[in-house]
Amino acid sequence: MPDIILDEHKLAWHRGRVEAWLRGERIAPITIDCALTRSCGYRCVYCYGQLQSNDEKRMTRDVIFRFLDDAAEIGVKAVSFVSDGESTCSPHLYDAVRRGRENGLDMALGTNGYLLRTDKLEETLPRLTYLRFNISAGEPEAYRKIMGAPDDAFAKVTALIRLCVKIKQKNKLPVTIGLQMVLLPQFAGQIMPLAKLGKQLGADYLVIKHCSDDEFGSLGVDYSRYPQLEAQLREAEALSTPEYLVRAKWSKIMSGGRRCYSKCFGPPFIIQLSGSGLVAPCGMLFNSRYSKYHIGNIADTSFKELWQSARYWEVMRLISSGDFDARTMCGTLCLQHKVNEYLWSLKELAEPLAAPSGKPPEHINFI
Repeated sequence: MPDIILDEHKLAWHRGRVEAWLRGERIAPITIDCALTRSCGYRCVYCYGQLQSNDEKRMTRDVIFRFLDDAAEIGVKAVSFVSDGESTCSPHLYDAVRRGRENGLDMALGTNGYLLRTDKLEETLPRLTYLRFNISAGEPEAYRKIMGAPDDAFAKVTALIRLCVKIKQKNKLPVTIGLQMVLLPQFAGQIMPLAKLGKQLGADYLVIKHCSDDEFGSLGVDYSRYPQLEAQLREAEALSTPEYLVRAKWSKIMSGGRRCYSKCFGPPFIIQLSGSGLVAPCGMLFNSRYSKYHIGNIADTSFKELWQSARYWEVMRLISSGDFDARTMCGTLCLQHKVNEYLWSLKELAEPLAAPSGKPPEHINFI
């Protein structure tokens, strides 16, 4: 199994950009996490997307292409189609993957897989750094209930995963095919069935992560119950082989939902875009009630112009100032969490910027 980092960050391998940021320079993001639409055919019980409602623009092919061209031009290294919508609902997904890769960007896709087109896999898989299936149960009925999926979804998606693995092996592709479980404590009974299923399907890894909640606790996540699941998670990890990795995101699962930092330093390095086209520091701040942190929309203004604008850097300064407290003013354990911990240690605790040790990990530009 290649060195896949699932519970840390990779900023140590981007030392030049970290040093530029420490000097106060305006840097381009290394990774952009975005969606091509806010639509989704599933209704997962843990979905944070339901908390991210904002004014929706039309993400046309031209808008998406202009964004990908801008990203490559300003120095972005990787784009992942994940964020707050199911990008397979967009008719432009496959063209977008191709355009991004032709621009020299590392491309990735996170999907429930239900609408992923089998006739597009042969041309799309070689262009992806990783393909991650969001699947939070290992048994059909539990899958249907937890993920709010159609009755035929479990059989369809598992067959599709098998097909992706077959194409990868046949063509000797470097793409990583992974599974992700969003774990709510009340569904712990699905940990082992899913860990075993991932192995049967031939996936490269299964990552088991916590469920994020907003600052109001709208999803009702009980973080105090996660430590009770340690034995089950260790049992699942024990299924790992040289070809199949099972890993829990221990640092977040055992955190109690707490942060050690108050300022948010991560978005200049890894920013998020909504499937509406909205540019905001992170998905936790997509909702319209957080408009004071909204930068603009790529359907109206090019991403390059937004990145160069005074507004972009005004928002970045605001969330990294004493006027913003990440512990109370946004949701828990966000995408930028590990990056934030590291940058906090450099900026606020004056820890030295250490050189990376060992060989570079897989997916190095998805920080």
